[in-house]
Amino acid sequence: MPAPISPDLLLKAYALGVFPMADDREAPDIYWVEPKRRAILPLEGFHLSRSLRKTIRSERFETSYNRAFHQILLGCAAPAPDRPGTWINRQIEEAVLRLHALGHAHSIETWLEGELVGGLYGISLGRAFFGESMFSRATDASKVAFAHLVARLRAGGFTLLDCQFQTPHLQSLGAIEISKARYSGLLADALSTTGTSGAASGDFSALDALPAPPAISPPRATIVPGPTSAWRILQALTHTS
Repeated sequence: MPAPISPDLLLKAYALGVFPMADDREAPDIYWVEPKRRAILPLEGFHLSRSLRKTIRSERFETSYNRAFHQILLGCAAPAPDRPGTWINRQIEEAVLRLHALGHAHSIETWLEGELVGGLYGISLGRAFFGESMFSRATDASKVAFAHLVARLRAGGFTLLDCQFQTPHLQSLGAIEISKARYSGLLADALSTTGTSGAASGDFSALDALPAPPAISPPRATIVPGPTSAWRILQALTHTS
């Protein structure tokens, strides 16, 4: 039986710019990946399209964070029409669940009429967030989750959103591809206690502390406990420092 991946080993790997993958869900082993070209999304460069802004404002979807972490992880590991296989094997699943218990792994959930229809998860370390995987079972569900993530990272003082590999979907949201050397510099700053942002670690819950506008109407009743309101997400995405 394969040895478990310890949380300490996993965090050290991310701090070096390396992450684990497996050949498929039932693969007995993992391998470590360090891309020569890295996809990142500059947090101030997120592309909030008019249609996505309208979708968020409509509150058709409700979003939350860390409410259904394991469900999100399993959703990302499940086959999909555009992704027949997965790189998340049992070892990686167990390791990430341990990181979540330690406060280093977070999920964003997207709900439609009380049903989980999409979301994403990733690893936080210092002021860096390493986006691992996302899934969607309804149109725009993953885009709304991603917008929520960017809003939460911006509000929390994060400086690096690592997307690992570039895809057309990520590129449409503002992701760019950079060299390994440039990525290493951004990662070092995000993990430094004396980085340019002045904070040692990002605060994943800071979005919830943003003050509500005086004229905002009371939030509507919802099936999902503690949802993140649309105005908080849009406030963080449209505010410029």
